Amino acid sequence: MSLTDVIEGTKTAVDADPRNAAVSFSVANALKPGTATQVDVRVRDHTLTVDEPAALGGTDTSANPVEYALAALGSCQVITYQFWAAKLGVPLDGVKVTVDGDIDLHGFFGFSESTRPGFGDVRVSVELSGPAEAEVYEDLKRQVDEHCPVLDLFRNPTPVKTSLT
Repeated sequence: MSLTDVIEGTKTAVDADPRNAAVSFSVANALKPGTATQVDVRVRDHTLTVDEPAALGGTDTSANPVEYALAALGSCQVITYQFWAAKLGVPLDGVKVTVDGDIDLHGFFGFSESTRPGFGDVRVSVELSGPAEAEVYEDLKRQVDEHCPVLDLFRNPTPVKTSLT
């Protein structure tokens, strides 16, 4: 199925019933020995491992949570570029996204209560290839930046509730 078919099929379903636009995702996370965490993506039956590098007390068996956050942003950008190029009819031969982020460990380790534990700066670099004029790709970038779900998470506060059970 092409991305254009997915877009049109989704539009038809949402036009028929706006509730069809509401989707939920869920993951379960469990500690393994050391700092490793097993992540189970419910419903879709995918599993991945998260760990920390040795310098942060882990065994470096896989990427750490903040690297996965950057990966989520970069991969969502790539996917959103593909969707919006299809939607707008923009020819797109390739997309490469590099995401870099800086964290001050004073916040994570509690060495300073005035330093946030998350990213202080995130930089996204996008390389697009294709036959269209530069201004066409600039417009595509604007659409992607406006509609990328994970970029939205990075840019805007999202209500999060935590509970201890």
